[in-house]
Amino acid sequence: MKKSMIIILIILVTTIIGAIMISNVKKLDFVQNDVETIAMAYNKDFLVKSNDSVSKMFMKGVNVGATIPGHFPGELAISKETYLRWFEMIYDMNANVIRVYTTMMPCFYEALAEFNYDKEVPLYVLHGVWVDENKISSLQDAYANDGEIINEFIQDALDLVDIFHGNKTLPERAGFASGVYTADVSDYIIGWVLGIEWDPDFVIGTNEANSEKVRFSGNYLYTKNASVFEVFLAEVGDTVLQYEATNYHMTRPLSYTNWLTTDLLSHSNEPDPKEDAVSVNTENIYPTEKAFARIFASYHVYPYYPEFMNYETTYQEWVDPETGETNPYKAYLNDLIDSHTVPVLVAEFGIPASRGVTHENFSNGYDQGGHNETEQGEMLVELLESIEGTDSMGALIFSWQDEWFKRTWNTMDFDLEWRRPFWSNYETNEQYFGLLAFDPGETSDDVHQVDGDLTDWEDITAISIQQNESISVDSDYRYLYLMIQSDTIDWNSDSVYIPIDTIENQGNDQWASEFVSFDQLADFVILIDGEDDSKIVVDQYYDATEYLYAEVLEMIEPSTLQRTKNSGVFSPIRHVLSAEITLPETNETIEFSMYDAGILHYGNSNPNSDDYDSLADFYFGEDFVEIRIPWLLLNVMDPSTKQVISDFNLNQDSAFVSTTSSGFQIGYTYQTSTGWTTISSQTYHWDTWQTVIYHERLKESYYLIQEAFSKIE
Repeated sequence: MKKSMIIILIILVTTIIGAIMISNVKKLDFVQNDVETIAMAYNKDFLVKSNDSVSKMFMKGVNVGATIPGHFPGELAISKETYLRWFEMIYDMNANVIRVYTTMMPCFYEALAEFNYDKEVPLYVLHGVWVDENKISSLQDAYANDGEIINEFIQDALDLVDIFHGNKTLPERAGFASGVYTADVSDYIIGWVLGIEWDPDFVIGTNEANSEKVRFSGNYLYTKNASVFEVFLAEVGDTVLQYEATNYHMTRPLSYTNWLTTDLLSHSNEPDPKEDAVSVNTENIYPTEKAFARIFASYHVYPYYPEFMNYETTYQEWVDPETGETNPYKAYLNDLIDSHTVPVLVAEFGIPASRGVTHENFSNGYDQGGHNETEQGEMLVELLESIEGTDSMGALIFSWQDEWFKRTWNTMDFDLEWRRPFWSNYETNEQYFGLLAFDPGETSDDVHQVDGDLTDWEDITAISIQQNESISVDSDYRYLYLMIQSDTIDWNSDSVYIPIDTIENQGNDQWASEFVSFDQLADFVILIDGEDDSKIVVDQYYDATEYLYAEVLEMIEPSTLQRTKNSGVFSPIRHVLSAEITLPETNETIEFSMYDAGILHYGNSNPNSDDYDSLADFYFGEDFVEIRIPWLLLNVMDPSTKQVISDFNLNQDSAFVSTTSSGFQIGYTYQTSTGWTTISSQTYHWDTWQTVIYHERLKESYYLIQEAFSKIE
């Protein structure tokens, strides 16, 4: 009986508190002194006014990048028609907010106005202001060079205020948006997220070089106990708020980009001192009464980086009462949100659907890469549930679209940075965070699939034919494709060796440990050995990863075998995951780690198949096998200009350089009970390209997020 009474009392108290909160929300004034706002940060919530009603919003949406394949972000090449199509897809995904990072071309704002024109509930935008990372790197101080960085930061933000109200013309400037802005979208811009993920050295440099800037007192923002860097942020925010209020009688909630590296918490088991060297604490920035839309906090929160997300003991041991399982990600979020008095937005979280991996998450498997598109969606839903299960004001997925121009630290030495947008590097996970994929060709019919259907090979002439044996080769922006037909090979049990000669005057004419010889020198060998033991290996002489990390960076011991031409030794193709680290709390050393990227994954790559697996590398039928190999695994630095890594053993240089391929020599050999059969190697040539033809495809993760978003009010 007593227990029942306690439960009833709890319900009554909760109901009363809720009624009081609703009453207080209704009393909030969204117009003050002839200045209005459409949104407000209130306690730990985010409120939106639509018509005459005010409601609490949990932001659910995506970050939208500024580019498409074949272009760098500074080209801002996305059309109005594309934006309208994307907005429709995002809206249909049950999202209520998108975020952009920088000033967009006029067509973006025109599309936003047109899309929202007849919407009872519009698609809102959180808008960012970019800061030049090259200037940050060179100046290392926000006030250096007569305030170059802060002045440009402020001017870009003020330009955006005018743009929101359809009242700006920006002159042409390379790498920046320009044009005539006439679309008034001020009712759809729900708040500011100013700045970027701050480099700790930039924060420290600003603090140390300007020790006299200990406080700021503006008309809209002021500081208490703030660092110089926080004063810098307050100056920018105050100027922006004052400009819009004065010129357009509007204001909006304001926040600053932050991330785990510069959060306001201390991480006792972070092995990299730089990742916990300095804080950017926006709790030290306060709104005046004029800034009545108030401030919220925005963080990029990923489950696999920095390393303390794997090693912070309190997070690793925290058990989620809702699931009964450990959940370090949610434990961190609770800690972060509890440390703030303002609402906290998870402005970025994401999982890439890529073949390449960069970081591991030891507790929940939320690795940075190595997931197919279904796994990507499932993990995003789990992370979304963790975020929603805290007092967060929202969750924005990174990202809406894949971004071919991106780089990743463990593959960036092996490609050409100025050609990245022109091909799709499946080993670079940063390119594949999107829910929207860009696939080669005008339509899905133009894409080779490893799926057991040979229709897409009908127009491809085999490069080598020998009785009942043949090998055909093709390629696109992402893969080299091979198809072998043979009514002699048992693909489940026979071992088939496919030597590939990619660069002249080097390679092995045998694989000594496998007791197999080739009719040519081979830089790589694909071994098809059933569903579970297939792989691609590289001539040890041409092992770029070992060369970089053993001989140039000296982070690992070089191989005990001498690096010589035609040694008969092939090595695994490896990507690095982590340098050696030492944990501060226990002084435990975690060894340098790599993984074998050459292991080939069996599966069906056709998105229209019930057993679709976007990570599939090969698939075989009764008398054939289809294979696709990402270009980077063949030391191709840029397939669009046929550039491969040159003989680095001769360069003696820390940087890899490229040489133009004259084509790949490809054949195959296998052994049956009657002996060895060799299909002679022939040359495969492909054409270069300067423009990219592609089509869009919604990943399976899109539909999983669509369902998850539909359950969030």
